[in-house]
Amino acid sequence: MLEKIISLADISLIDFLGVSNANLQALMNAFPQTKIIARGEQLTIRGSDDQISLVEAIVNQCIAHLESHSSLSVKHMTLFIDGVLNPTGEEKVMPWVDDKDVLLFGNKGIVIKVKTPNQRKLVESASKNDIVFAIGPAGTGKTYTAVALAVKALKNKEVKKIIITRPAVEAGENLGFLPGDLKEKIDPYLRPIYDALDDMIPQEKLKFYLENRTIEIAPLAYMRGRTLNKAFILLDEAQNTTSMQMKMFLTRMGIQSKTIITGDKSQVDLPKNQTSGLGDAERILAGIEGIAFVELDGSDVVRHRLVREIIEAYGKQSK
Repeated sequence: MLEKIISLADISLIDFLGVSNANLQALMNAFPQTKIIARGEQLTIRGSDDQISLVEAIVNQCIAHLESHSSLSVKHMTLFIDGVLNPTGEEKVMPWVDDKDVLLFGNKGIVIKVKTPNQRKLVESASKNDIVFAIGPAGTGKTYTAVALAVKALKNKEVKKIIITRPAVEAGENLGFLPGDLKEKIDPYLRPIYDALDDMIPQEKLKFYLENRTIEIAPLAYMRGRTLNKAFILLDEAQNTTSMQMKMFLTRMGIQSKTIITGDKSQVDLPKNQTSGLGDAERILAGIEGIAFVELDGSDVVRHRLVREIIEAYGKQSK
């Protein structure tokens, strides 16, 4: 029997458990084969790996709901349970959720929402502009937020496909020694994109989207010569494009398409004699209507608190 412990330190235990533990009882009734124990500021789940994953998804929804609302009723708990145990693969209608920061309800009921002011600015800029540059250090959620916006647009039928790409530039590693063609060599570097999609789209549906190319993940070199109509296009790690690659990418954009470019100017892996296309684009395209630039910084880091301090320390060192 496996065990998972979830911290409830940041929410109201009374609201989470419900009157006379009614919310907890509803959760326990839904999973009779699983032990669910609330003790102190922790929730302990004991059972099979699959059952633990389902309970964790429901609890995460409850936590997200309580972060934005003052109460959690048995009705909410029941609907969260139903959403996880009876997935349709489509975004569920949850009328009690009125949080403007929620982007979509992901796989197994995960609530995808913006977490910082600059992430919110990125979302707002994407709604008003067809090309948005999201520039900032690692851990600020720029890529994850961009993927969420792309999935939301696909679910809402605003676009017909999602194109996600990145330049094939090594970060201290040698791609030549990896097996396979260029796409197979670069796929491991795209793991964060796949992980984000795993959070947002049920596994079977994601597999279908990838197979029929509704969602396409490919190296930047594969974009040359194409015209991308009615697509949501995401260029990741844009600091590793050359100026010519950036121009090539931006001119792939067709009608009814939207593009987000993410990058970190402090992590350029290009040879020293090459200029980053991201920095050039920021200089050349500034002031063009329909193109926006959003800066994220250490205050937007949503990983471990030490990541923020590491970024700040390296920033001081480079000055």
